[in-house]
Amino acid sequence: MNPPALIRTCGLSFLIVLVSLNGWGQTLGGKAAYAFLNLPSSPMQAAAGGVAIAYRGEDVGWTAGNPSLLYKGYSRQLNAAFNAFLAGTKGYGLTGAWFSEKLQTTFGGNVHYLDYGTLPNTDAAGNRLGEFRPVDFVVQASAAKRYLQKWSYGLTLKFIQSAYGQYRSSAVAADIGVTYQDSASRLSAAVVVKNMGAQLKTYAGETEELPFDLQAGITKRLEKAPFGFSLTAQHLQTFDILYRDTAFNRDNNISSSSSTFSKLVTHLVVATYVYVGQSIEATVGYNFLKRQQLAEGSEGSGLTGFSAGMRIRFPRLQVVYARSAYQKGVAANQIGVTLFLDRLVGL
Repeated sequence: MNPPALIRTCGLSFLIVLVSLNGWGQTLGGKAAYAFLNLPSSPMQAAAGGVAIAYRGEDVGWTAGNPSLLYKGYSRQLNAAFNAFLAGTKGYGLTGAWFSEKLQTTFGGNVHYLDYGTLPNTDAAGNRLGEFRPVDFVVQASAAKRYLQKWSYGLTLKFIQSAYGQYRSSAVAADIGVTYQDSASRLSAAVVVKNMGAQLKTYAGETEELPFDLQAGITKRLEKAPFGFSLTAQHLQTFDILYRDTAFNRDNNISSSSSTFSKLVTHLVVATYVYVGQSIEATVGYNFLKRQQLAEGSEGSGLTGFSAGMRIRFPRLQVVYARSAYQKGVAANQIGVTLFLDRLVGL
């Protein structure tokens, strides 16, 4: 199959998936269950605006968001990440990869765990009955293969679990990704269909949707300058993805109307990469949707929607730090370490 035919085949497959899973399409305004699946488990993804699917950097953590990014070069890497979210919420991520010579396939795994701390357990009247510790986590298994010289495709299977005191829920889901990589022109592009699946167990007997997302992205690194740029579009299955709480908007002087241009750009996430030698990479990202949804009206939004980070590479490991702004003066920090196991322990 030649590349144009492959593109047509993949496009048709994605269309069939979208039509057949129309009942599982994403809802807006936090109505879908397991919204934590939209959070980046990798600091590099967090630094790039939280969504970046077409960038194949030197960190296996990128593959948690797109299985088709898995390739032989990530084999025997292990990425561990810690995220200090707001209000005492802690996030933990672990991602690794291994290449099978016999199968000519790269396998990957990821665990993302969210701990919301200890919260008071009260009844409807506000009487305190004790405490509980809500948690969310997802376990992923991925596989990817190359096609011809520049194409790769991958599949991720997920098991999702939530526990909020007496309310517990679980689900299964899948991601499908296709990536085009042209190393000569330093260009890559990708399409990912995320979170196709259904609940196995509901919280209280009512079936909820998963945060389905159709994403497309492109990354270009300049040939004669130490810069790279990426553009990612999210939630392509729905044009207007803005959630409007009319009462909140009225009380905070936020307009409830949106122009066609606003509806268009809120799909976009942009990022810039700056390469300092072979060992340092700095990243700055901007998420239009986050900026819109977390705006504070007349109070100002500060750096909301912006993120930044840095990766420093050493012979046997690399360290990554990211900082994402969620409101004016409020930001979350994420740090990660990627180990090259073959150099550390001779695997």
